[in-house]
Amino acid sequence: MRQEKIWDADAAQRYDTPGTGMFAPDTLGPTVDRLAHLAEDGAALEFAIGTGRVAVPLAERGVPVTGIELSVPMVEQLRTKADEATIPVIIGDMATTVAPGTYSLVYLVYNTISNLLTQAEQVECFRNAARHLTPGGRFVIELWVPELRKLPPGQKATVWRTDSDYIGLDTYDVLRQHVVSHHFRYDETEQARLYRSPHRYIWPAELDLMAQLAGFELESRHGDWTGADFTAESRSHVSVYRVPPTP
Repeated sequence: MRQEKIWDADAAQRYDTPGTGMFAPDTLGPTVDRLAHLAEDGAALEFAIGTGRVAVPLAERGVPVTGIELSVPMVEQLRTKADEATIPVIIGDMATTVAPGTYSLVYLVYNTISNLLTQAEQVECFRNAARHLTPGGRFVIELWVPELRKLPPGQKATVWRTDSDYIGLDTYDVLRQHVVSHHFRYDETEQARLYRSPHRYIWPAELDLMAQLAGFELESRHGDWTGADFTAESRSHVSVYRVPPTP
């Protein structure tokens, strides 16, 4: 399951759900508010910009946004909302692709760093963020916490959502820190469609070590975009790393 095969034209068409899911105002609004604040009147670079879920409203807030994206169909969907002059996008992977210029903010939302399936690639993603940032610039990551506490001995899967038309479950390979997300969607014919995506999960402590290897310092970690406390029960976190300012 290669990422460019997963995020094809069909996936790009399904991705946008205006007003609901990831696009719901109570989900998207706090994300854009926090990123606009962290940009501090500078430019922002989004790794894996996708269809512009975050970039479009952030640009509308006056933050200049550039993107890096591996999937051409996702960018084509973005182009129905914003042209190249408004939100420039470079086609490539987020671990190695370089965008022109420097930025005060690089951000990577909605668990997307886990799409890189090796630790080495994830470390390179941090280094790529660092090379784009000005002194004092920030790298923001939104990432879920692996639900391994829900796995009794011998069980390999957790169900994380059930609706009348949808079931989401994850299957874990704890030896390699890999997980495959399975998305079962049902229609009025009671037939199911299955979509799968592979990930490498990262514990917060491992993420912090990756940041140190790239020259970052952890500035803050919260349980969500509104600034809730991060606790042992948090299912995800928003971590802000910073390049040390020039003395």
